[in-house]
Amino acid sequence: MLRLALLASGGGSNLQSILDALEDGTVRGLNPVLVAVDRECRAVGRAMDAGIDAVMLDRRIHGAGLSAALGRLLDEYRIDMVLLAGWLSILDSVMVNDWTNRILNIHPALLPKHGGPGMYGLNVHRSVLESGDTVSGCSVHLVTGEVDGGEVLGRAEVPVLPGDDPGTLAARVLAEEHRLYPKIAGEHARRLTPRYPELQSG
Repeated sequence: MLRLALLASGGGSNLQSILDALEDGTVRGLNPVLVAVDRECRAVGRAMDAGIDAVMLDRRIHGAGLSAALGRLLDEYRIDMVLLAGWLSILDSVMVNDWTNRILNIHPALLPKHGGPGMYGLNVHRSVLESGDTVSGCSVHLVTGEVDGGEVLGRAEVPVLPGDDPGTLAARVLAEEHRLYPKIAGEHARRLTPRYPELQSG
């Protein structure tokens, strides 16, 4: 079982979809031991309800040192794999390189389109609608030093419907995120070896 950390900044619905998939056995091989947040958010309550440690690394306090603080926290918990589940702070290249191939993110568009700095939340769906795309969706990708630039491991598509606004499109995409992210996370976990093999009994 790989020790899993989930990082969140908001409501934590993707976090919950992953916890639910692990709880019901849809996804195996991951043991969620830490939820880290960078601000007060509902994800903390979801972690507490699941009996998982929740730690806040306030981005206003840590500033440019947030990634370093996160790296220390992940080492403290002997984490093997990290899932960004609505985490909005950018991780610096030093931290990302230390965790090469072990950090995944889900993006609410079909990368490489509508990705990069500033492309989060409703901004992504506004960009899709303004472009005139007839199909959108979500992408699970490896996290690298380039924002939304890592290898895409899986995608799911949804139609862009006449009359859509950013909110209605976001809701349709989010439903697919909840299905796709746990599936791809479980598949990727099977490709990884433990970062801390001495802890495999726990």
